Amino acid sequence: MSSHEAPLAEDFLDRDRWPADPWRLVETHPDQTDLGVTETLFAVGNGYLGMRGNVTEGRDSHTHGTFINGFHETWRIHHAEEAYGFARVGQTIVNAPDAKVIRLYVDDEPLLLSVADLLEYERSIDFRDGVLRREILWRTPSNKLVRVVANRMVSFAERHLAVLEFEVEMVDDHAPIAISSQILNRQDGEDEYHVRSKAMGEGHDPRKSDGFDRRVLEPKHQWGDADQGRVELGFRCADSGMTLAVAAEHILETDNEYTTRVQVEDDLAKVTYRINAEPGQKVRLTKLVSYHTSRGVPVRELVDRCRRTLDRACSEGVAHQREAQVAWLAEFWERSDVEVPGHDSIQQAIRWNLFQVAQASARAEGAGIPAKGVTGSGYSGHYFWDTEVYVLPFLTYTNPDHARNALRFRHSLLEAGRKRAREMSQSGALFPWRTINGEEASAFYAAGTAQYHIDADIAYAVTQYYLATDDEDFMIRQGIDILVETARMWVDLGFWRDEEVGTFHIHGVTGPDEYTTVVNDNLFTNVMARFNLSAAALAVKQLEKRAPDAHRRMVTRLALQEHEITDWERAARNMAIPYDEALGVHPQDQHFLEREVWDLDHTPLDKRPLLLNYHPLVIYRFQVIKQADVVLALYLQGNHFTAEQKRANFEYYDPITTGDSTLSAVVQSIIAAEVGYRDLAYRYFLGALFVDLADRHKNATDGVHVASTGGVWSVLAGGFGGFRDHQGEFTIDPRLPDDWDELVYRVTVHGTRVRVTVRRDQLELVVEDQLPDARGRVVDPQFFVRKRTVTVRPGEPVVVPLEGQGPQIEGTPPSVSGRRRADGTVITAIVPGS
Repeated sequence: MSSHEAPLAEDFLDRDRWPADPWRLVETHPDQTDLGVTETLFAVGNGYLGMRGNVTEGRDSHTHGTFINGFHETWRIHHAEEAYGFARVGQTIVNAPDAKVIRLYVDDEPLLLSVADLLEYERSIDFRDGVLRREILWRTPSNKLVRVVANRMVSFAERHLAVLEFEVEMVDDHAPIAISSQILNRQDGEDEYHVRSKAMGEGHDPRKSDGFDRRVLEPKHQWGDADQGRVELGFRCADSGMTLAVAAEHILETDNEYTTRVQVEDDLAKVTYRINAEPGQKVRLTKLVSYHTSRGVPVRELVDRCRRTLDRACSEGVAHQREAQVAWLAEFWERSDVEVPGHDSIQQAIRWNLFQVAQASARAEGAGIPAKGVTGSGYSGHYFWDTEVYVLPFLTYTNPDHARNALRFRHSLLEAGRKRAREMSQSGALFPWRTINGEEASAFYAAGTAQYHIDADIAYAVTQYYLATDDEDFMIRQGIDILVETARMWVDLGFWRDEEVGTFHIHGVTGPDEYTTVVNDNLFTNVMARFNLSAAALAVKQLEKRAPDAHRRMVTRLALQEHEITDWERAARNMAIPYDEALGVHPQDQHFLEREVWDLDHTPLDKRPLLLNYHPLVIYRFQVIKQADVVLALYLQGNHFTAEQKRANFEYYDPITTGDSTLSAVVQSIIAAEVGYRDLAYRYFLGALFVDLADRHKNATDGVHVASTGGVWSVLAGGFGGFRDHQGEFTIDPRLPDDWDELVYRVTVHGTRVRVTVRRDQLELVVEDQLPDARGRVVDPQFFVRKRTVTVRPGEPVVVPLEGQGPQIEGTPPSVSGRRRADGTVITAIVPGS
């Protein structure tokens, strides 16, 4: 969404179908026209295992999907024209064997929601227990009433466990029924109806996943036992060598007579129950499912792990699993909840978004956080900079253990980053733009590999986490290595010009805006590289003072030379930060302002998004922005820009930002709120808040936009709540929306969780929980509230009066067309091809 679009209403979902419930997403009637979207909205996962919200019966689905974080296949990238250093091996997340399927037949007629006569229907996911529920009352073709309840839960407490429950009750008549519970390899095969998934739709979209034209999962193990009700399958990926095992335990409870049959094949494991069902006698099937994966452990070992998981889950009981899930989520919401009293629809959407971050990150231990989490195959399951810039701020200040896991995973890729840097003729380490296994997987280098800023983004997240937690152990063992190796890359990549002035430049890179590629002195890149260099130098010096033995080991381990720290500080101090006096803005890059402006106001809607309708070269010739670039720098490094510069830059770049990327709205909202465009800030917030819930980018079927969900927290806490952290200095300067009376959010700093309540006339800070920080100290946090320093202690709430909510500017920034450049030429607006 950009400022030239029509305003959004606060609540634009169909509330007849989607009633506002602060703690649940509820659907009151099904709709076959948006199956792919609802499969994403109702996906359940824990960061390791994810199950799309496909209907339990399996047939009426758009895109079947069960995904395990990091479980991928590799393939050779074929470039039209080869060149040295191009990414060679692609990585794509694999659709894991589907254990969600439980089919129902009554009088030998299958339950198919698309044609069933449904007298009652409700599907919901509750953010307090993470359970996807569906309850229907079905009138069969033979006029019998059947009540069917299906529950699905992926456990947060047990990383490798999912619990599925399926209950059938004949309401008014007896009937023979059959329940067929399956594990089905959809990646390579067809289902029993010989129907392939309709995944990926039509036409080419670079945001979607790469597919395979060959078998991916090689069968290695099949086993089933009718008496135990357990079935097992095992596979090995043909090229990556990754291995997987899945096992399911079935528990049938009923007073009706029944028989059991087990069928196991290479790509299918099926347990079928045939039941003579009497009215009023429930049939309850509990299906416990375990998945284990590895980069190469034999399938036999993974099968044993699945068995141990199921044995433990069965001995503990399903009730215990539910209780553990509720307890886990209760703690999550204590740390993470954001409240907007009196706005149920907004509250529902906020909690859905924050719940998605938990589902993408909570149990991602040993892996990264994919751009779509484990809800879909979009972006091939790759990890991007999304994690560090959009997701980790939320985790760092609410769930720091999850942030630490994500950063430790980045550190595990450091050696691959060193190798990539050497391949790109650089020192230090260069992290891949998109990857699963640590190797660069971006085939389009101009908008991929050239985004060197990912090194600084990771260094930023490392520093932010460290300053918020005082986790010295992490810094000694992982963080310092990342900072040193990324700083080495920057000082080697850049070069000195103007010996008298001594300016440090960085050429031939791409910033966050992928509509402008391979440029010189991209502002965001230079500003973040400056931060990276300074942070590395400071961290090395602090380590020498605080932990001299660890510093000595680090110097030896990394062969660090004393002059390197001086080089980093000098490069940071003299970094080229372009500024155009005539237009009063920071150019996005050295030549950006020389181009003419793309006339977005007169671009037909059927030509949006631009990347799907125009050749990249056409887009590259104009001032037009896919996602916030300079504006993002104003947020992440806001202490280096004046209030006047922030407003001038925002007013210049906002009208030429298309919003074609979901990474943009949250950042534009934060800066719009800060500089005073309150209505615009709220519009951008709503655009991000409902990007998936209302399918605003028409690609929610590919999975949740996890970066946007994390960014929603940044808008609430950082935009409207006014929270900032610049080098460990925590400030609060709120910008409450006009029709909100109150906003409540939490931040955890130095081990202390503080509840922040913003009202129109005051700010209240209350310690909700205080534990020692990572260094064992109990710290009462300090905040700077509109230049006033306050210390918050347990049992001593702090109330700070507020005089207003900052500056207020009506309307939206005007078009930049007609403004004059330094050379006197006038900027004109053009629609290519019109």
